[in-house]
Amino acid sequence: MMLVDSHCHLDRLSYGDKQVDMASVLAAAHARDIGYFLSVSVTLQQFPEMMTAIAPFTNVFASCGVHPLNQEPVVDAALLRELASNNRVVAIGETGLDYYYSPENKSTQQASFREHIRVARELGKPLIIHTRDAQVDTLRIMAEEGAEQVGGVLHCFTESLEMAQAAMAMGFYISISGIVTFRNASALQAVVRHLPLERLLVETDSPYLAPIPHRGKENEPAFVRDVAQFVADLKHVSLSELADITTRNFFDLFSLAKR
Repeated sequence: MMLVDSHCHLDRLSYGDKQVDMASVLAAAHARDIGYFLSVSVTLQQFPEMMTAIAPFTNVFASCGVHPLNQEPVVDAALLRELASNNRVVAIGETGLDYYYSPENKSTQQASFREHIRVARELGKPLIIHTRDAQVDTLRIMAEEGAEQVGGVLHCFTESLEMAQAAMAMGFYISISGIVTFRNASALQAVVRHLPLERLLVETDSPYLAPIPHRGKENEPAFVRDVAQFVADLKHVSLSELADITTRNFFDLFSLAKR
């Protein structure tokens, strides 16, 4: 059995505070059958540092993008294209729209989102999309910019079944984080029960959103096993079957990531 943490921010864990390093964090994950990791970029400024940090680990892949909540400075499309052309980069993002935390700069977020989709299409790399309280605009921009040409994933999904179905109709996958384990996540749990296994990924979004039973701790890739077990129980399948399917889904979607 092997799992993939399809979305983590390895460069943002507080290594020094815990007196551990990236190698030990990845080793702890490997001990729980997590074999591969996608380290996700949130700013172009920190991208080179992230790439340096993950360079020794061939089982860690990278994305390149600007999180919708990190719009200062405004995204530089030429720089995004240049950095994302790196052979280690298997995806564009994370990008998208977040009207929950930052409704005041909707137009800036939308412009950034459009640029990311255009770069993804130019480079032939799938998208990692963050969406919160922005269902209509997210789906509209995806359709207007031709996001279905490259596909991708709606990560850390917390929206409606209807949105998931619309995204899947465009060839997108849906990634489930530790939020699904939370006691107040009954609506999300109901959505997950209806999602086809063939379109599911699992993630930690570490260092954020640690799943039960790790609430209160900094999240780390090893905890994706807890997410996977919870999702397997919701779907009435074994952990091994869920691991096999979500790992296959990951490598099908991120075709530039090699085992």
